[in-house]
Amino acid sequence: MKKFLTYALVFATALGFAACSDDENDDFDYAANLDYTAEYSQQWGNYMVTVSNLLKEDATNLYNYWLNVDNDEYPTSYANIFKSHNNEYYGSALECVEEILDGCTDIASEVGASKIGEPYNLYVAGKRTEALYAVESWYSWHSRDDYTNNIVSIRNSYLGTTEGTADKYNLFATPAHANSLSALVAAKNPELDARAKELIQAAATAIQNIVQPFRNNINSEEAKVAMDACAALEDFIQDDLKAFFSGSGYTDAELDPAITQYVDGVVLPTYKALMEKNIALDNAVRAFKAAPSNAAFAACANAWLEAREPWESSEAFLFGPVDAKGLDPNMDSWPLDQVGIVNILKSQAFDNLNWDESESEEAIEDAQALRGFHTLEYFIFKDGKARTIN
Repeated sequence: MKKFLTYALVFATALGFAACSDDENDDFDYAANLDYTAEYSQQWGNYMVTVSNLLKEDATNLYNYWLNVDNDEYPTSYANIFKSHNNEYYGSALECVEEILDGCTDIASEVGASKIGEPYNLYVAGKRTEALYAVESWYSWHSRDDYTNNIVSIRNSYLGTTEGTADKYNLFATPAHANSLSALVAAKNPELDARAKELIQAAATAIQNIVQPFRNNINSEEAKVAMDACAALEDFIQDDLKAFFSGSGYTDAELDPAITQYVDGVVLPTYKALMEKNIALDNAVRAFKAAPSNAAFAACANAWLEAREPWESSEAFLFGPVDAKGLDPNMDSWPLDQVGIVNILKSQAFDNLNWDESESEEAIEDAQALRGFHTLEYFIFKDGKARTIN
């Protein structure tokens, strides 16, 4: 889960919603509106490469934890832990199914109540500037697609496949895999399966219907509809789907094929794409550092958008290594500490982006707020477009 409330307080302080000095406001305004210039060109490139390399490492480690490649964190791959269950992590196949459904519930809630709901509530309360800075991905204006891809992660988890997600208005043109949660539900209660698909599609469609960019349409009727659609989906998964599986009478042997397909057909392909696209992003950033240009900035922006999609499409399964090893906030903390980022830009003290488990929670969060997708977004995008050389 993202640290929305924690960093919202940081933003409130920086923006003047809590007591602060004019100097603090000036620092924030300067940091939030900083442009790429010759003065900081070398430092800018250095920071970009540091962050893109950390993203590449985190994405690679995440994939490897699931495959048990070159790590000793788990006795076997997390894929095998999940698929075999009956171990210290999962006691039965039903517990694995409940883990899948809980992940879907959590991200439906986060999209509706936090990602859309928190900016909306701030805006209607009259805190319009604070609402703006609560919108995730507002440098790239990619919020709407981020949120939709979160719903896609629910769809993929339920259908047991990543195929058929290009058209966000028709997520169910591709049928469910024969070994999937959807197939298990449909075999005993086809009406419930149809309702699940209807609510998943409704949430994705409602989000796509928000006028782009979301940061300029926070209090729109479309945003309210999307919040309601996400809440309906959350309630359905938590109440109806979980109740179905707990009372279905399915044995471990009957649930196991769907669990295996979930891992092999959804989790592993998504994390593999995340790793590969972050390698490509790192390559684009290194090319920019070697030869800064508007074209190189545009290439970085395109690579960021490509790398962002599998991450957002993985957020229905934020359990296991991505949670235990702090990789979610490493890669995706929001909002940012823009003043802290500019201080690092000037000092080049990149060790401040690293942390270890012996440090305090506050110290770890401070480090994570200086790295990840959104820090790189800050350096690559402005007002929804790739930055340019000034």
